[in-house]
Amino acid sequence: MRKAKTKKRIILPDPKYQDALVTKFVNNIMLEGKKNTAFTIFYDAIDIVKEKSGEEDPVEVWRQALTNVTPLVEVKSRRIGGATFQIPTEIHPDRKQSIGMKNLINFARRRHEKSMSQKLAAEILAAYKEEGAAFKRKEDIHRMAEANKAFSHFRV
Repeated sequence: MRKAKTKKRIILPDPKYQDALVTKFVNNIMLEGKKNTAFTIFYDAIDIVKEKSGEEDPVEVWRQALTNVTPLVEVKSRRIGGATFQIPTEIHPDRKQSIGMKNLINFARRRHEKSMSQKLAAEILAAYKEEGAAFKRKEDIHRMAEANKAFSHFRV
């Protein structure tokens, strides 16, 4: 490799739940450096999830929702002999987590509720029940990988 390995940044846990994963999620929600706004959106969404799901620990509901939308494999394009093949490959754990978070947030932004916290809460609850757009995206990724399983021997 030409460049040195980049150093992993240490992400501090969030103030309310003392969880670094929550901070990572909030960093993905954040737009234009407005971290307090992002924390407010997340905490309000967690409160909505708590009252709608009736679960004791809403953070566990969020964690399960995140696990449900996290893909295990993806397809990468590779050109071999003039033809482009979609080759299924396993995903690195950090990338898995990142893709899951981004899918959950992006599909929450596209929902038709009033506020972002309501949109996020609805998407979290849908993902927890294994439905909703983010979960469908994961299923589509897995289906594409399964369809192109014949080309997995081209993996590098």
